[in-house]
Amino acid sequence: MKIKEYRAHFIQELTPLYDAGEAESFFYLILEEKQQLKRIDLALHPDLVFSASEVAVWNSILAPLKQEIPIQYLLGKTSFYGLDFSVNEHVLIPRPETEELVDWMLSDHRKTQQSNNLKILDIGTGSGCIAISLAKNLPNATVFAIDVSEKALATAKKNAANNTVNVNFIHQNILEAVTLSAVEGINEQFDIIVSNPPYVRNLEKEEIKKNVLDNEPHLALFVEDDDALIFYKKIAELALENLTESGLLYFEINQYLGAAMINLLQQMHFKNIELRKDIYGNDRMIKCTR
Repeated sequence: MKIKEYRAHFIQELTPLYDAGEAESFFYLILEEKQQLKRIDLALHPDLVFSASEVAVWNSILAPLKQEIPIQYLLGKTSFYGLDFSVNEHVLIPRPETEELVDWMLSDHRKTQQSNNLKILDIGTGSGCIAISLAKNLPNATVFAIDVSEKALATAKKNAANNTVNVNFIHQNILEAVTLSAVEGINEQFDIIVSNPPYVRNLEKEEIKKNVLDNEPHLALFVEDDDALIFYKKIAELALENLTESGLLYFEINQYLGAAMINLLQQMHFKNIELRKDIYGNDRMIKCTR
């Protein structure tokens, strides 16, 4: 079968669930991953064909896509801040909004002399995307990363190795930490603490796409409606003890809770609080100084 003919079939099969543009983007992601071909190759060689065995492979990917399993899980990888990351059902798929958070942090620190010896802690690291991206772009920094899930940490360690960076990974339920200094493997004061913790309230589940709700780990997504800031409160408390003087705390946040986050950090006497919107115009990240 000609590849361009299968492409039309592929997109037609997916358009009841995805718009045509997204279905087409899936096709080219798979084409590059499985065939090592790009869009331009198909344009230049319109008579390229799939063998019967190749069609079978494509159909084996198309079937779960029609069940709304994320393509990143099917391919086992995704891109984040210009780096490749392995992903699976034990970790969230990194989002563009989190890339914005990383970019904000790097913009703050890349051009300063302090970037030569920064100590950074990422709490709730998941795939390791934040910690690894910071370690890659701030090669003289010392980076630590904590997660409650040992399976997530195994994925993060693999990603650190694949991206040739050194990150100190620690297994810990942050809600059970009395102080960060008491956590095994940490005896540091940090210049930066960052976290993208669970922040989606149960009442917001109806806003979550089915492919996310059915496949991504709820442990990393959801909090109770009546205690939506539980992780932020705890991490901010720990930061007061373990940030250096004028150390910085960064969070990715629930878009509906920007005002509540400002109020929380003000009550805890953090300074220079700055709330930023993401590319979609939603309140998504916040920074403050100890």
